[in-house]
Parts: sequence; structure tokens; C-alpha cells
Amino acid sequence: MKRVKGKIRILFFSSLTVITVFVILAFQGPSIKTSRGLDIFFSFFRDLNIMYVNKTDPEKLIYTGIDAMLQSLDPYSEFISEENSDELDFQTTGEYGGMGALIQEYEGFPMVAEIYEGSPAQKAGLQVGDQILVINGISVNSVAIDKASKMLKGLPKTDLTLKIKRLNIPDTLTFSFKREKIHIPSVPYYGMIENGIGYIRLGSFTSDTYKETEKALKELMKSDAKSIIVDLRGNPGGLLHEAVRVVNLFVPRNQLVVYTKGQLKDFDQEYKTASKPLNTDIPLVVLVDRSSASASEIVAGALQDIDRAVIIGERTFGKGLVQSTRELPHNTKMKITTAKYYIPSGRCIQAIDWAKKNEDGSIHYIPDSLMKPFKTKNGRTVYDGGGILPDIVIEPRMPNELTINLYNHRSFFKYATLFRLKNSSINSPNEFNLTNEEFNSFSNFILQEGVKFQTHSQKVLDELTRTSKENNYFEKAKPFIDSLSQIVNNNALAEIERNRNEVKTVLEDEIVGRYYFQRGRFQRFVKRDDLVKKAIDVLKNPKQFTEIISSPKNPA
Repeated sequence: MKRVKGKIRILFFSSLTVITVFVILAFQGPSIKTSRGLDIFFSFFRDLNIMYVNKTDPEKLIYTGIDAMLQSLDPYSEFISEENSDELDFQTTGEYGGMGALIQEYEGFPMVAEIYEGSPAQKAGLQVGDQILVINGISVNSVAIDKASKMLKGLPKTDLTLKIKRLNIPDTLTFSFKREKIHIPSVPYYGMIENGIGYIRLGSFTSDTYKETEKALKELMKSDAKSIIVDLRGNPGGLLHEAVRVVNLFVPRNQLVVYTKGQLKDFDQEYKTASKPLNTDIPLVVLVDRSSASASEIVAGALQDIDRAVIIGERTFGKGLVQSTRELPHNTKMKITTAKYYIPSGRCIQAIDWAKKNEDGSIHYIPDSLMKPFKTKNGRTVYDGGGILPDIVIEPRMPNELTINLYNHRSFFKYATLFRLKNSSINSPNEFNLTNEEFNSFSNFILQEGVKFQTHSQKVLDELTRTSKENNYFEKAKPFIDSLSQIVNNNALAEIERNRNEVKTVLEDEIVGRYYFQRGRFQRFVKRDDLVKKAIDVLKNPKQFTEIISSPKNPA
């Protein structure tokens, strides 16, 4: 449920004011139901405040009313209070004033979970894993993480003093520095990953996305890139016009990319490419997953509809709704869904019909049977109503239970923190590898931490034991169960060794991030990623690439 935060000045209308409002609305053409509903709402609110047995909080009642109205619509329409307007600014610009770090709650205090490269936090000497005890003289013990985050943010050039606790150091440490304007790049990494193949990771669509993507593409082309991979996985979207401009890098001027339709004709608009493209011929692969949404889907869907790129990955999220922001009194704002967007083939990829919830109140996904077919420029069949279905579907490889368990217990995080304290530097991201001795040290660390975990086999065996006891055949089955127990015994070291490759890879990635930040993580990640490997295979096979974007039938 959306929470309405901040203060709203409650205006108690006189009867004359209410009548005036209704008269104005009547001339604007609302339905009788609208006028009747407003009359009922005002009368109910007035009498409730006057007659209720206990003293009411008018502001709280208004918040509850706004909450309920928004809850009945979709999760993208929201009220934005004056003090939360900076969050909207960050979503559109990728910028804020602060120290340049992510924080998480840990043992009652905010903890530094990630530091941005070149940020005030990095330059001051803060490290991932530091627990923040005091912010500008105020203790943050048990302070909500969103409140602590607001305390860390502020205008650039203002002072910030932190008292922190660092692992294995008995005394607290104090850091004093100035906040700066923090910019989260839309393109956290780009580079050549194979001879002639360039890679661009696009993390969001903010006001600088086009400029950053254009710069990355130009530099890759200077490095003799003959084909490009654009990675939109995990990209939640953002500014629609930036998505259009990114598409424009690869397609000619005056190409329709997306158009919108709403209840009001004012929100109906076509968005076409307006600039000279950078390269309309370079082979292009776009990677997507279930978290690719909104503006990401516009880019992937438009490039698919005009047969400009091969799309690889999972079916995307399916957000085909457009939000507009309107100013409200007292420096508040309303972000409201005003239209649906449609990509060049004419399809809308919205996966949920928020206007038709199920009887139990659950959301209503558009079923496959109701999805309508559309045609791409070359006559390939594509469908609406369920996100972008890639040309080549590849489901992600899921981590094993041990890896998930260690991640949930923060084992990777804690060990990487200790490793960073003991080692001032490591090899480059692509060259770094833990030695056998270092990996064994991690195994011993897990034992010392007392991390408890069960394999799937152990869970099945426990269920078998429980069922046999309930059905009174445990004694007969006991020899068999004991034999199985010796095979799937809860030996932590043996389990780690069985999953050594995956555990080692995840741990190395965590450690690399402490030295080389996001850039290093992506540089290391793309060398082994399954989707990137598939994209490379497609780009190395021009015949396959051409067949995919020109065949009337989508490949299996």
C-alpha cells in the first residue's frame, strides 16, 4: 500500500464553497455520479470529525482516503509530499546531494552496503561494511533506514560528519567531509568484450542517458566495434523521451518509436526519431529480463518491431503505462498514469489490466489466449499484452541452495569486508582469482560463523523421516534412512566443496566490487554470462542474425 507522507493543509470548505465547486465541475461536464460522490464525501468527512466518539485526526483521515484512492488504481500513481520531492528528482535526473553510498540496516544501525566510485564517501576513506553510529552528532541507533538516508543527504558543499564502527577495529572512527552532487550514471560500464564486439550496460533512463549511451557507442566504434550488445537487464525504465533518443542512435530520422493514448486527447502523442543516427547498419543485440520495464521495453520493443535488433533473454516485465506529474498545492505533486504507450507494430505490452481486478482483489494478468498478434516491419508475428517476448528466449541459471543460503546469511559480504581490510589491492577484475588457501579460509570462516543450511536432499530426507514416523513405518525404514543420511549428511565443508565453482565465483565478484566498484563487477561478469555468450554467437554468425530479423516466423 502506498503511504502518503508529509503534511497536507486541511481546508474545511463552507457550504458555499462546496456548492461553488460543484457548479464549476458541472460546467466542465462531470457525471452526476462525480458530483454526488463529492457531496457524500464532504458530508461524511465533516460529520465524522464532528460526531465521532473519540477525537479524530483530520490529516490522518485524509491520508487514509488518498491511500485508498490510489490503492484502487495502479501501483504507479502516487502522491509526492514536499519533503519527498527529491526522490522524484532523483528518478528523473539520477542526481542528488549526498555522500555517494547505499546503506542498509544491520544490527540496529545503517551500514554502508555500496560506495560509488569517485564519491565523497570513497575519497573520505569510508569502506563497505562500515556501520554508521552517529550522523552530524545525532545517534542513529534504531533509526529507520529511510530517515537515516535523508539525514545523509543534503545540499552540495554542506558538512557531513560520521562516527562509524569498522569490523575488527575496537575504536570508533570519525570521518568529516562535504556532501557533493552525486550522479548515478545510466551507463555504469561499457567496453570491448570480444574482437569487434562492443558491450553497453544501460542501467536506467534519466536525463543524461542518451548522452552517456552516445559517448559509449562512439568510443566503442573508435575501438573498431563491428557489432554492439546493449544490456537492458534489470533496467526499470525512466524517461520516455530518453528511450526514444537511444533508439535514434541506431535508426534513421523520422522513425516512429512509440505513441501514447489516454482518456484525454492532450496525452495522445507520437514520438519519432528527430536526429541524425550514429549507425544504422551495425548489427545489434539487446539483452532483457523480467526486470526490464517501461522505457527499457520501449527500446527493446521498438527495435524488435522495426527489425533492427535481435532480442535475447526473458520475457520483459510488461509495463505499458505512462505517468505524468502534476503540481498540487503546498509544493506537493501527483504522479498519475495518464496514458498507455504503443510501439511501432501497434501493440501495447501492458501485462496487467489494473481496471479489471479478480473477485478476490488480486491483479488480473492478461491471459495468453487474449493476446493479439501484430506484425513487425519484416512481417514477423509479435504479440501484445505480456511484455516483450525475445527472439531467443533463455531462462536464467538459478543459483544453488547453498549459494542462496550463504548470501542470505551475508557470508559473502562479511568475508569480502574482512578481505578488503587485510589486502590493500588485488589484480585487475579479469585477472583476480582466490587462491586455494584463501578459499579454504572462507570455508573455515563459514564454520566459525555457525551458518546453518540444508540441501534439498536433506530436506527431502527429513520429510521422509517425518512421514515414516507419522505412518508408523519408521522402524522398518530406519536402516534405509540411516544409509541415506550418511550420503547427504550435513557436512558444511563437503557441501561447500561440492559447489566450489559457483561459491568461489560469487565470492570473487563480491571482493572485486570492493576495489573496482560497479565497473569492475560488470567487467568481470560479462566474460562468463550466458546471455552475453549467446549474443556473441549470434553476432559472429551474420547469416543467423539476418534470418532471425527477417524470417516471418520467430525462431524456437
